[in-house]
Amino acid sequence: MNFLNFLKSKRFLMQLTLATVVIIVFVFLLFKWLNVSTNHNQKIEVPDLSKKVLFEVGNTLSELGLAYKIIDSASYNPDFPPKSVIEQSPEAGDFVKENRKIYLTLNPSNYRDVVIPVFYGKTKRNIFPVLTAKGFRISSEYRYVSDIALDVVRGVEFKGKTLKEGDKIPKNSLLTLVLGDGKGSGRYNFTEQEN
Repeated sequence: MNFLNFLKSKRFLMQLTLATVVIIVFVFLLFKWLNVSTNHNQKIEVPDLSKKVLFEVGNTLSELGLAYKIIDSASYNPDFPPKSVIEQSPEAGDFVKENRKIYLTLNPSNYRDVVIPVFYGKTKRNIFPVLTAKGFRISSEYRYVSDIALDVVRGVEFKGKTLKEGDKIPKNSLLTLVLGDGKGSGRYNFTEQEN
């Protein structure tokens, strides 16, 4: 009975009312603080940064109160200027709040270097897919040398320079295959021919 009398007492009702008012004021102040700290209802449209270099990106984003972070460099794309933006997140046209970071993927300044694989003694038919899979382009004009084997690779050239296995040249380079003509009496060897 004592507990029921306490629940009906004036003292309990005053404390309950006071606790309710404190909770309501606390919740009200919490929502006000969240509105201010999270920039509620603020919208900044993300600009299109595609093909812009970092200097332009920095100026554009600082004017809007945004920041950027470089997350990666993609494979070289010749359609984009070197060190320019290829991708961005959030994308152009999305809405963000002030001080939001825009994550950027940049175009490297050139194709990355790729290692020349073993080629000597391989047939044209076998080496062609290996080189193209590595990202090289193969000239449709081959250079033939006197050799016992027909269409067997005896060398690879890039811009007139003879390449060796393990050399590194930029991806997408145009290579010329040096092939045997099938009319010689022995194997053609670049090192012997250069001496």
